[in-house]
Amino acid sequence: MTTHKFWGKVQENWKGFSSETMFSHPFFEYQETEIFLGEEYDDDGEEIEELPTENQLTEFAKTYQNFIQNIEKHLADIQQKSFERYQKLYARYYENLEKSGEQPLKIDTVEKHNIYIKDLMYLRVLEDKTIKISIRYRLDTEHGLEFRFTNGMITEVGGIAET
Repeated sequence: MTTHKFWGKVQENWKGFSSETMFSHPFFEYQETEIFLGEEYDDDGEEIEELPTENQLTEFAKTYQNFIQNIEKHLADIQQKSFERYQKLYARYYENLEKSGEQPLKIDTVEKHNIYIKDLMYLRVLEDKTIKISIRYRLDTEHGLEFRFTNGMITEVGGIAET
């Protein structure tokens, strides 16, 4: 365990290293979400056991603070990109009675889709001004949704552990 001026106590946790600082936003259902600092695994797939350095923690803090300063734009981007992913991968099933065996969901706007992306699992702050956001996607809980932001822009969208 170590202590950082922004993050407070940083210690090993169930998915790497986390801090006392929590994320919250009214869009998401749960009040506080865990923030992980650094990668969970190294290039060989081994769990990282070495705490981030003071310099890494300071860079993570800058990345996170920049992200929070622009949270409304980032949230709008998440909503739009997740809706586009729904249209591309899921709509042909969920909007078709013959394929799903259920009445169509009639998700034809970002706003109608938003209810399915409100379960934020965690944020992960990484090197190179990168943040990953993992969401338990109610339409595909097996794969979920993950967004990679680099320099404040979404650079990848996929299932969890795909970005």
